[in-house]
Amino acid sequence: MSEGLCETVHKAQEWRTMNVIVCVKQIPDPANPGALDASSNTLKREGKLILDESDSYGVEMALQLVDAAGGGEVSLVSMAPNSETAGLRTALAMGATKAVLVSDPALQGSDALTTAKILAAAIQRLGGADLIIAATESSDGYTGTVPEQLAEVLGLPSVTFSKKVAIEGGVLKADRQTEDGYDEVTCPLPALISVTAGVVEPRYPSFKGIMAAKSKPVDEVTAADLGVTPVGWAGAGQQISNVAQAEARAAGEVIEDDGETFGKIVTFLEGLKVI
Repeated sequence: MSEGLCETVHKAQEWRTMNVIVCVKQIPDPANPGALDASSNTLKREGKLILDESDSYGVEMALQLVDAAGGGEVSLVSMAPNSETAGLRTALAMGATKAVLVSDPALQGSDALTTAKILAAAIQRLGGADLIIAATESSDGYTGTVPEQLAEVLGLPSVTFSKKVAIEGGVLKADRQTEDGYDEVTCPLPALISVTAGVVEPRYPSFKGIMAAKSKPVDEVTAADLGVTPVGWAGAGQQISNVAQAEARAAGEVIEDDGETFGKIVTFLEGLKVI
């Protein structure tokens, strides 16, 4: 009887553990003026890169879900040039366990779909997870398409714009932000979600966490290691032919109130075909 009880408890503990993978992007510090590479018209990504603030919410969400589950681990996947890991180390200092970094000069010029394929292969290299978390969009790209493309490549159900997330009985429950409020969504695991800013309050890495992050494993691989081809400009099938400075906004028309202002406003709106 006692053996049966021990077996039941052991199975319950196994069920409660949860493994989460977070897609994080390392970007040039927004506090510094950005610059374009003259040869490719793409954003320069030289030197130190930092963790995209939008991804810090996903890392924190993952850590809280693992804690609530009673065990498991949080892993990271990222793409960055020049073997850059500064942003990854920040996420590892927050509490993530390990990371896969895809760093390959051949990736320059990759579009959103190629990025999704690369991240999917990196996730599969980690062996998959119960839940994959991404931000709704990166602070330097703003395509907002990678999470959905990633879910399609992996063949997973997805919930976008999640503003509140919980796991109950092996089922994902999320409040999905909409223009009119939010939808209450349930989804079987494994699944992929994108989270909005403010879904949780990201923790600050402690000194102990920063020191521990220095020795946490980061598996650096190339696109060839992942078996993804074509990549870069060849995979995107496009190029940036020109970049031009946006035109300065013209000054608006000033109308002084002379007692007949309403007529001038009506005429102006009629000219715009608003009325």
